[in-house]
Amino acid sequence: MSRNPSRVQSGRLAARIRMPLVVVTLISLLVPIFVSVPVWWQVGTVALFIAALVLYVRAGIPQADPVDLASPVRGRWLALNSPATRVPSHRINAWSQTYAIDLVDDPADGTRHDLAWWPLARRPEDYPAFGQPVHAAISGTVVRRHDAMRDHWSRSSPIALAYFALESVRELLGPIGVLGNHVVIRDEDGVHVLVAHLRRRSVTVTPGDRVAAGDVIGQCGNSGNSTEPHVHLQAMDGPSTWTAAALPIRIAGEAPPADGDHLVAA
Repeated sequence: MSRNPSRVQSGRLAARIRMPLVVVTLISLLVPIFVSVPVWWQVGTVALFIAALVLYVRAGIPQADPVDLASPVRGRWLALNSPATRVPSHRINAWSQTYAIDLVDDPADGTRHDLAWWPLARRPEDYPAFGQPVHAAISGTVVRRHDAMRDHWSRSSPIALAYFALESVRELLGPIGVLGNHVVIRDEDGVHVLVAHLRRRSVTVTPGDRVAAGDVIGQCGNSGNSTEPHVHLQAMDGPSTWTAAALPIRIAGEAPPADGDHLVAA
């Protein structure tokens, strides 16, 4: 079903150095606080940091053939931050999420809560997505799982969203702070598929397990950098979100739904 990631046509080098360059330049910017450094060091570090930010946000978008994935969810799910709407889909290239998509359970009966001034936040259990089964989007071998982060309350009001903006410091924890509980599966062609924001203690697979597309691997949660319970899906040409190149995706043989459209899977 998938395409060999060696067919990435461009952007591979940028993907490999993007996050390491951000970290190295951030550390370099802190060095003058502790020791005296020459002017050329300070100027060079600032220039490299600007270059790192450009790569982090916009430049160096990987180009490749799309990989075919099965739907990780069942039912009627609303697409947000879709690569069908913009690339990078999440407005940044960081953590190999250039072509990632977020899916939110959105039943036709309107039981999903919209943004409102009150309450300031809701328990994750108040959302229909929370606890819904999450399925493997590809057949292959589990190479990573994380299952220990708590499911926090929603950021479902303007005030809570302002707090969410401050939570960007989660990135200081690395990918776990952003992705929360997650699973990475590698197929026989070397394509790696990641699903994130899973419910704490819900992951049912461990590294080394073989899974088939459609197998249940966990439950939807609200861990990591998440405003409400949802499933984050992305494909990469390697196992590490530090250095992998993002890959475009199709879901069930079709382009992913655009923002505001629905993915309906039986």
